[in-house]
Amino acid sequence: MLEVPVYLITGFLESGKTTFIDEVLSSQDFADGERTILLVCEEGEVEYDAKELSRHNIEIVTVENEEDLTVSFLEQCHKKYKPRRVFVEFNGLWDPKRFVEELLPRRWQVVQVIMLVDGSTFEVYLNNMRGILGNMFALTELVIFTRCNPEMPLQKYRRAVKAVNPAAMLSFEDDEGEQIELGKEQPPYDLNAEVIEIDDVDFGLWFLDMTDNPDRYDGKTVRFIGKVMTNRRLGDNVFVPGRNAMTCCADDIRFIGYVCKSSHVKELTPKQWLEVTAEVKYEYSPAYGEEGPILYAKHLKSVEAPKDELVYFN
Repeated sequence: MLEVPVYLITGFLESGKTTFIDEVLSSQDFADGERTILLVCEEGEVEYDAKELSRHNIEIVTVENEEDLTVSFLEQCHKKYKPRRVFVEFNGLWDPKRFVEELLPRRWQVVQVIMLVDGSTFEVYLNNMRGILGNMFALTELVIFTRCNPEMPLQKYRRAVKAVNPAAMLSFEDDEGEQIELGKEQPPYDLNAEVIEIDDVDFGLWFLDMTDNPDRYDGKTVRFIGKVMTNRRLGDNVFVPGRNAMTCCADDIRFIGYVCKSSHVKELTPKQWLEVTAEVKYEYSPAYGEEGPILYAKHLKSVEAPKDELVYFN
């Protein structure tokens, strides 16, 4: 039996979800007459043209309350409409993780999660609803920032997403829907120095930039302060010097760092603070499951913990 692909489109009210879905469903890829359900979980200012969608064999199903969105309800939809694919305009205040992990009928499978964000109001949401945003970013493959302009702190917006989900793709659009090219952010440290000194306040930015821009660091020497994390699964002479990072809110703190190779690992103590001087190379590591930054320690020095042990991505 064929799986039914589910496309989950999430974001807060008036972020552009309806317009985005309408454009997708009217495109050549989807206006092909294949039986489709469009689950609409909130009503915005823009409305769908039900007659036009029906012409393409697309049925709108409205869900007004989160408690109505159940496995039983979705199974009834499957039985009634027999869809070949499903689009969901998801309410930004509902729990997308619950939908993906608990509510899908047996044959339904989420194949893509896209989040729409209104760039003109993003900082307000970031300051007041950071935890909810973090849950949404964690599941999202593509985040589209709408209603942006080059004067906005777009690099800050990018860091807010990447801190939670480094693999997420991002797109920035202006009021006309035209792409805004972000370009590479210039870090606040000297990339051309013999030893690139990473201050405590810049650790988060450096961590993200190391993944995104290997050409900047491959073969370079860096120096930073990190806390020792060891694990037998890392292998012999391998540890991770890193920091605890607040990715979205005070309740969501995780350890971040890169694999480091050293002949002195057996002399280290877990949670010990070190000043690490190391050469950066990009190689495959089982810890990553792919190629990534590998630190080759040149010098390890025991130091006191920094005044603020947490890392932020602002």
